[in-house]
Amino acid sequence: MSEINQSQPEFAPSLTSEPIPQFATAEFTGASGADRCRICSRMIEGEYYRINGQMACAVCARQASEGQPTDSHAAFVRGLLLGSGGAVLGLVLYSTVAIATGWTIGYLALAVGWLVGKGIEKGSNGLGGRRYQVAAVLLTYAAISVSAIPIGISYALKHRPAVAGKTASENPFPGDKQSSPPASAPKREIHVGSLIGELLFFGLASPFLAFNDSVSSAAIGIFILFIGLRIAWTMTRARALEVDGPYSASAA
Repeated sequence: MSEINQSQPEFAPSLTSEPIPQFATAEFTGASGADRCRICSRMIEGEYYRINGQMACAVCARQASEGQPTDSHAAFVRGLLLGSGGAVLGLVLYSTVAIATGWTIGYLALAVGWLVGKGIEKGSNGLGGRRYQVAAVLLTYAAISVSAIPIGISYALKHRPAVAGKTASENPFPGDKQSSPPASAPKREIHVGSLIGELLFFGLASPFLAFNDSVSSAAIGIFILFIGLRIAWTMTRARALEVDGPYSASAA
């Protein structure tokens, strides 16, 4: 009887030909070497730090550790741009709600202040300070007050047909049937620049012009406006800096 060959087949793979995956070891990825400091926009080389969780270079980290301001022109410009975007969004929100409902809801000023403060905070990567606060207050006030312009234009357009029809039907001289209405006054030339200036002045002064209609409602509106400005001011204040590091920028 022939013997059966029970040896291992030649095509059997070797158990040591491929590395065994290591699932117990975690690998963390650091900076890629092409990242920039979130504060001064310098390229990260060699080592990097984290200031309040944001990647920073060694220079900004040293300044933060020594208690010196780590603010930069680039961070302020980014904060100003995103804060302006928040102001435009708040203006659109405030105007849309007022036009759609016919009510000027003063509490929307709180949302506008939050949008502006959040935009500046996001753009500056969490940095804050006096000039950020001043910018936040100015943008919030401009967004809330200038919203009176589209609201007023919408009101005028909705009521213009009724006013025009009433003016045409009424006799301006009811006691004199033989008299004819005076010739229309010559049209005044409109300058776009002066018109825009007048609208901006009206918008910026609108919170205080409301006192001509109702003192109590205007006072409440001013108080709510102040709260919205306070929110923007508080969100952009300077914060305590926490510095961590250094970390290797070439870690993979």
